[in-house]
Amino acid sequence: MLRLSAAAFLAFLSCPFAAAAQEEAPPSRCVAIANALPHATHASFTASKAAAPILAQTFVEGDVTITYAGHSTYVIETPAGVRIATDFSGVYGSEPLPRVVTMNKAHRTHFSDHPDSSIEFVLRGWNPKGGPAKHTVVVDDVYIRNVPTDIRNWGGGLERDGNSIFIFEVAGLCIGHLGHLHTKLSDAQYGQIGRLDILMVPIDGGMTQSIGSMTEITTRLYSSMILPMHRHATPIGEFTGLMGEGFAVEFRPSRSLKVSLKTLPSRPTIIVLEGV
Repeated sequence: MLRLSAAAFLAFLSCPFAAAAQEEAPPSRCVAIANALPHATHASFTASKAAAPILAQTFVEGDVTITYAGHSTYVIETPAGVRIATDFSGVYGSEPLPRVVTMNKAHRTHFSDHPDSSIEFVLRGWNPKGGPAKHTVVVDDVYIRNVPTDIRNWGGGLERDGNSIFIFEVAGLCIGHLGHLHTKLSDAQYGQIGRLDILMVPIDGGMTQSIGSMTEITTRLYSSMILPMHRHATPIGEFTGLMGEGFAVEFRPSRSLKVSLKTLPSRPTIIVLEGV
């Protein structure tokens, strides 16, 4: 997968390929860059219409703070102060209350039927009315979108579109949370995800997928920073060992880290925060 320096990414923001008319969702920089510069395109680009600059969100440069709250909940705080909690059940990441929460429904530890009414954006990874969930939400300096995936139901069969991979595009970074991912990803889904600088991956060893399957997905996405989550009894070394020598490993004595496009690791690195 194509990797870009900070300077190259910022140059992309002002290049003519970033100017296009919008049909539906704002174009994803993560997808466009993965499709390779300088011929980057996006499905929502329409060259026949009058070109006008489109930015999915107000670009605010600075650090993104990521905190492991517990289970599959990471709290993401953007440079503009937007607070997001992933796979939110209300148990983790609720203080202070996030402005945005994402949820998945494979287990009750990943969603809430009664989220606090003060939460401005409640993004469910499934569609209660049926069919796939579709989110393309801009909140100040972050663009949030999803890629639906299937889940196993309690009868052992597949439930279509019961999970979503949520992607957060902020400060030039592409951050992906795999949710309660039960199935391998298709080429089309990899294409919808695009480039991810930071990947949050479940390593429970079976409630989602086997460690071997998760390492295959993680290796293909080849993110600069990998943040494990949803670990139960699985030794952390089982995951890091299968990832191999191409991935560095760091154990941090803190639940939080700060990261920007300029401070991403030069080598793909698995970072294990306190509590994981």
